[in-house]
Amino acid sequence: MEKVKILLCEDDENLGMLLREYLQAKGLEVTLLPDGEAGYQAFLNDKFDLCVLDVMMPKKDGFTLAQEIRKINGVVPIVFLTAKSLKEDVLEGFKIGADDYITKPFSMEELLFRIEAILRRISGKKNKNGNEYRLGKMVFDTQKQLLTSDTKQVKLTTKESELLTLLVQNANNILERNYALKTIWVEDNYFNARSMDVYITKLRKLLKDDPDVEIINIHGKGYKLIIPE
Repeated sequence: MEKVKILLCEDDENLGMLLREYLQAKGLEVTLLPDGEAGYQAFLNDKFDLCVLDVMMPKKDGFTLAQEIRKINGVVPIVFLTAKSLKEDVLEGFKIGADDYITKPFSMEELLFRIEAILRRISGKKNKNGNEYRLGKMVFDTQKQLLTSDTKQVKLTTKESELLTLLVQNANNILERNYALKTIWVEDNYFNARSMDVYITKLRKLLKDDPDVEIINIHGKGYKLIIPE
């Protein structure tokens, strides 16, 4: 079973290293970054199951980083670490889309408990809903790589399925080109970018059975899958 990958952004070097060592000893894979900008670049270049972000960081604070992460991935869980306990800050964190909020000083056991609770909740959602997503009048099964409508059933290639999965996970939000390329093609270069454009065109044709579902280009950023709420 693959290790759970955690993005940990903490500018306190000693605390960051202690947390990384503790979480790694508990079987998690942890990437530690000292500021929000480095954290953002890491998120673009790798795939993480959960983000732990300090609120007060140099170059880019945790709230700003979380907003940028949410534009790339609308579902990855985010836990904020903060020395502040002001109600306004807590509300701001949840408004951005935080899954949890922990105030310093805290015990490492408490952080681990909260991380495990979030991961269990996500796992429960996946099991409950299976691998199926509804796209308007169509159903997409990520495990079987099948796109089914009233009139036909299409078996997707692995790349088509991976790309549609990313789009669905970020439905009605922007899927950044760079993130998609790094996630599926590993490297962001001219040839892979052209290849992704070809797959986007293929997916558009497959989705045209429902006029309410479409993939639109967001100039200079990426793509957005529009589906009925």
